[in-house]
Amino acid sequence: MNALNIAEYAQTLGLQAKVASAHMARASTATKNIALRSLARLLRESIAPLQIENAKDLDRARAAGLAAPMVDRLKLSPQTLETCAQGCEQLAAMPDSIGEIIGLQQQPSGIRVGQMRVPIGVFGMIFESRPNVTIEAASLSIKSGNACILRGGSEAIESNKALALLVQQALTEAGLPADAVQLVQTTDREVVGQLITMPQYVDVIIPRGGKSLIERISRDAKVPVIKHLDGNCHVYVDDPCDIAMAVTVADNAKTQKYSPCNAAEGLLVARGVAAEFLPLIGAVYAAKGVEMRCDPAAAQILSAHAATKDVANIVAASEQDWFEEYLAPVISVKIVDGVDEAIAHINKYSSHHTDAILTRDHMHAQQFLREVDSASVMVNASTRFADGFEFGLGAEIGISTDKFHARGPVGLAGLTSLKYVVLGQGEVRG
Repeated sequence: MNALNIAEYAQTLGLQAKVASAHMARASTATKNIALRSLARLLRESIAPLQIENAKDLDRARAAGLAAPMVDRLKLSPQTLETCAQGCEQLAAMPDSIGEIIGLQQQPSGIRVGQMRVPIGVFGMIFESRPNVTIEAASLSIKSGNACILRGGSEAIESNKALALLVQQALTEAGLPADAVQLVQTTDREVVGQLITMPQYVDVIIPRGGKSLIERISRDAKVPVIKHLDGNCHVYVDDPCDIAMAVTVADNAKTQKYSPCNAAEGLLVARGVAAEFLPLIGAVYAAKGVEMRCDPAAAQILSAHAATKDVANIVAASEQDWFEEYLAPVISVKIVDGVDEAIAHINKYSSHHTDAILTRDHMHAQQFLREVDSASVMVNASTRFADGFEFGLGAEIGISTDKFHARGPVGLAGLTSLKYVVLGQGEVRG
């Protein structure tokens, strides 16, 4: 497509989404659930043809020399598709909050004032790699009564096209407009530039991908963006704490999986428990090949202990290490005087994603919850729980470290807004 055609195409997508959003906003819960259950059925019935289209993307990715982990993320295995189908069914089983009125209160004038939950309208989602995100975004959009425009990565274009056709078939079967979920059919990046500058059609943009993608969209967008750039998450081991539990949780937060944005990248240890705790967690990390970038006090304790003194992966931390999101078997380690210094460190260096305290002190836990300025704050639990499914949201469309409009895992509620409603019986203002 040439530049003019791209602009016209984006305008068409936007207009069609805007029209469809009005239909979705008034769709009944039963109708939306029919569409979701139809989509689950179609996914199960279409495993073989979906895998044929998916193979085209996989072959192209391998030919282009894409790294094996990236190729793996592109795969639509039968299990992946079954998980997508189950996700649709779970969303269909969840309550529908659209139209719900909350906080209704009688005022002295006689009027009753409350807030009604309504769809946002149209959201644009720009994502990379995993084609199953097409189904996650589409299903959340349907349940929340929105319309959406999806732009997946060029590496998954054939898979995404095939999945989007099933979504539109499910919408049509339920009597809903097919344009309620539209996939951008071209890999031309200029479409993204158009979508993020169309406030007349698009109400919010949700980027899900690498830092460079999110930075570009945040910089250039003329519509609101729900985003997070980094996941520099911390575990703080307090004095007092259950040492055995702290070792287990600090291990899980770092090593259960290295690549997610909710994996721990910084370990802060209270001075009072450092001599007991650090050698234990150091031995665990050393056995798993995790590099520990330590401040002098932590390095001294680890280097003096029999289990870790000869470990080559204990290195000195630089100032930059406190800011880093490693997404790798690397963690920064620092000894702090107590909860006040831990909170100050986190608020200075973290990305305000997810931070946890491991403690036996209720007052320390409450202070940490109040004062740590992050989207998710945890007591005695692994940061790896910062996830829409684990939070009971059914699914998530992303995680936000913004403070407006949504914060933390963005599920159904994050794709809605509130408007004030007033119920009266002929009252007039005097």
